[in-house]
Amino acid sequence: MHRYLTVFLLVCAIVAAAQSSSSVEPKSPGIDPQTPASGVPQTPASPAAQPTMAPNSQVAGDQPQESTQPNQSPQQPKTEVLDTSATSAALATDGHDPILDPPPFPTGTTTLVGGVISDVDRIRNHLTMDIFGGGPWTVFFDERTHVFRNGAEATVLALKKGERVYVDTMLDNNKRDIFARNIRVGVVYPPADADGQITEIDTGHHQLTLRDTLSSASVRFAVDSNTRISHGSTPASFQELRAGSLVRVQFAPERPNRGLAREIVILAAPGSAFTFTGTVTFLDTHRNMLSVRHAGDDKTYDIYFVPSRTDAAGRLAVGSEVQVVAVFEATHYTAQQITVTRMAGAAANH
Repeated sequence: MHRYLTVFLLVCAIVAAAQSSSSVEPKSPGIDPQTPASGVPQTPASPAAQPTMAPNSQVAGDQPQESTQPNQSPQQPKTEVLDTSATSAALATDGHDPILDPPPFPTGTTTLVGGVISDVDRIRNHLTMDIFGGGPWTVFFDERTHVFRNGAEATVLALKKGERVYVDTMLDNNKRDIFARNIRVGVVYPPADADGQITEIDTGHHQLTLRDTLSSASVRFAVDSNTRISHGSTPASFQELRAGSLVRVQFAPERPNRGLAREIVILAAPGSAFTFTGTVTFLDTHRNMLSVRHAGDDKTYDIYFVPSRTDAAGRLAVGSEVQVVAVFEATHYTAQQITVTRMAGAAANH
């Protein structure tokens, strides 16, 4: 009995050992199953380094997508402040603020034109006017433009369709648009006078440019066959007009793009000699200049002199009566001879 029990237990042990050896994979001698063929041990990947699947990211037939970044919050709006300084060293400006300040007045000649307003656009800041004797013009204006109504300062609200206007026009800085420097509404312009010096003569178009004595602005005039030209009381021609001459012009703003000179009187041409008789009102011995109120037209003329060439230089004084022969040299008068006809004290006692 004991012998049969011993045999049964031995058979069970053999069967259990056979089952245990069949469940273990055979190993190659001397090789670790986790060691690659190169012999460098491979570190198992950390769970944190394993790619994570975004929820609901896998659709039937699609490969799973990896989410490598956490959810990001939307960017907040940002306000940038621009440098509007007109004096910034990085900006090349002409001294005004490019955003807040109006640009400076354009440079160039000013032409007076007249017409009737046919349309006013206060949104785009321009008006359309039918020029006397010409077609329509588009004239721009802005805060630099002065508007006058019957001689009083007004606003652009005074510009109305059908109004008669006279405009001091000039080309804007882009040399393309016509800009209004002054707009005068509701006035009838009589022929006007302008005194100044001729700066340019266009013989091809029969035009001359005059620098006005009062405003120092350049004004352009046209000359036609009806323009009367004289040198004093002597009739003259357009060919006798020279740059640098002092003239008086009577004109009317009735041409489409320029004033028409009705009469031109040559007051002084370069190289002409004049005789001034009157009282010395000013004397500057440092600049060698005296001012004489001429009895002929009651105007004051500045005359330069050379003391070494003037015998009466030591007797000149304010209040003296003199007779001066001077030559006009385009920019000033130079005395050729000075005669003191009455001393200052004698003139006062008289």
